[in-house]
Formats: sequence, C-alpha cells, structure tokens
Amino acid sequence: MKWARNKASGCMAAMLLACAYTVAWADDASPFDPQQHEGTQQLVDELAEQGIPRQWLTDALNQASFSQSVLDAMEGAAERRLRWYEYRDIFLTQQRIEEGADFISEYEDAFARAEDVYGVPPEIIAAIIGVETYYGKHKGRHLVLDSLATLAFNHPVRGGFFRGELTAFLKIAHEQGVEVDELYGSYAGAMGYPQFIPTSYQAYAVDFDGDGKRDLWENPVDAIGSVANYFAVHGWQRDGAIYHEADGPDSAPETLPINQTSKPDVTVSEAIEAGIEPQSALDPELLVVPLRLELADDSIQYRLGEYNFYVITRYNHSHLYAMAVTELSEAIARQVEG
Repeated sequence: MKWARNKASGCMAAMLLACAYTVAWADDASPFDPQQHEGTQQLVDELAEQGIPRQWLTDALNQASFSQSVLDAMEGAAERRLRWYEYRDIFLTQQRIEEGADFISEYEDAFARAEDVYGVPPEIIAAIIGVETYYGKHKGRHLVLDSLATLAFNHPVRGGFFRGELTAFLKIAHEQGVEVDELYGSYAGAMGYPQFIPTSYQAYAVDFDGDGKRDLWENPVDAIGSVANYFAVHGWQRDGAIYHEADGPDSAPETLPINQTSKPDVTVSEAIEAGIEPQSALDPELLVVPLRLELADDSIQYRLGEYNFYVITRYNHSHLYAMAVTELSEAIARQVEG
C-alpha cells in the first residue's frame, strides 16, 4: 500500500504541475519561446552548434504550444487498460481486413520488393500500417511539434526521452525542408504512415522509391520499405513462424513469465512442464514466449510466440499489439488469397 500511495502522490503532483503550466501559459501564444524558456534555449544552442541555423530553430520552437491533452493521453493508452478480446476487436474488422488487401494490391510491386529485400511478408507490413494509421487515413491529429515540446519539457518521468525525440524531429524537419507547423502525428510524436517516432525515422526510414527523399508522411512506398527495414534490422527471420497454438490451465502458471515482450527465453519443454502444451510437435529446445489471452466468454487461449513475435513487439512493447498485428496479417493474407 505504501507504493500505491506514493504512486498516487506522484500522479497528483504531475497533474498539479500540468495545471500550473496550463494557467501560466493560458495567455501565452509561445510558451516555448527560446528567449524566455531555458530548456528551449539550451536546445537551440545545442543544435546550432551542430550546424542548424539558430534563426530557423528559434522560429520553429516559437511555433510550439503546450498541450494538456497530450499529457492526458499518455496516461490512457489502450494497451494498458484493455483485455485481449477488447483490444483485438478494435483492429480485426472486416473493413480493415479488406482495405489491407486492397492496399497490398495497389502497391503490389513495392510489397514484393520489400519481401525480396528484407524478408518481411506483405501482410505483416500492411498489418502494421493498418493498425497504426488505417493505411494512411488517420496519421494523427496532434501537431508533432506541440506533442514533443510538451512532453520534452513537462512530462514528469520521460522528459529526457522526449527531448531526444524533439531534437531528432527538428533535425529531420530541417534536413527535409518541411514546415514544422504542418506535420501531424500521435500524441507521443509518432509520424506518417507507419507512425515512426523521430529517432526511428532517422534510423530506419528508407527512400524506397528512389526519389531522393525519405518521406513517410505522404509516400506509402517509402513507408512500406521502411517498415520492412525496421523489422529486418530487429532480426526478423525470413519464412519464420510467429506463434504456435497451445493448450493450458485456467490459471496462469506461476513458474513461467507470461506475456513478456523480451526475447524468448522459455524452452518448449519448460512450457510443457508448466502445463502449456503446444498443439503441434515442436523442438523441445525451441525458445518461446508463453502467451495467455483472455477471450470474451472468459475462457483462456494459450499461444507460444517465436522470435518473430518478439520482433513485432519492438514496434510497440505490448503483447496485445503484437498479437493484433499478427491476427490482422493472417486475415489480410486470407483475403488476398480469397
């Protein structure tokens, strides 16, 4: 109970801090003005030393506004509050499945080339983009600049992380000549068709159509190649399985880590010993992630994730997310074959 009280106190302090900022900046059109805000001034100095024009940086940050809705959204991610069947139903709709198949058909050459180069099947790439932005239809309603500036300088726990993302975003915007006040994304600053955060954009985005630009905001071909590249860099195993169906007890085995998003470290034989039995024969020494999923009728579904399941969790560190992408990809593949 002591931990619970401390956590509650921390949350209350964060809320009060956010409210204080809201009041202080209610009449201030530029709360991140580098001439007034110590944090943004330091960021300008840092990036100016790296060669980005100081005036460009000052003008960019002068356009940033504090967003309380961004801080609020950080506390309510669906992965933290929904059970498997509730989360699954958000994404496994017939319309999303059909439009995923259409998306693959429309960009067939790009998907085929991505699979050839990176080893990632079209349906997996399409499912990621389908879950993230409904194939580019919903790329986010928050100005990326506002989201990242708010989180960088006001998030009570992860401010340092988001300062790095804001730094990367400013570098990308300057390098690519885009207007910082025209780019929308998620409340956490993820951008474009695949919702890459800025550091992922820097690290994994590719110019897949050869036009000289890495454009994930408006170019689906670049997005397709970039998602495939992301998976390949994180160790996607070409032609490898993602999971295997299994049977298990009503209660979660206490001797095994369940629903983890770290690398598989449980052998099939250990899973069997704990009561989770694969429905098909597997190598006893195969390393897996035991998964326990709640269904709408209160029954439990068990699965054993392989390394490719772990790779999907590199995109979003949630077993629910990875399984939703997997099941959507399977449904899209059936629709394509159909």
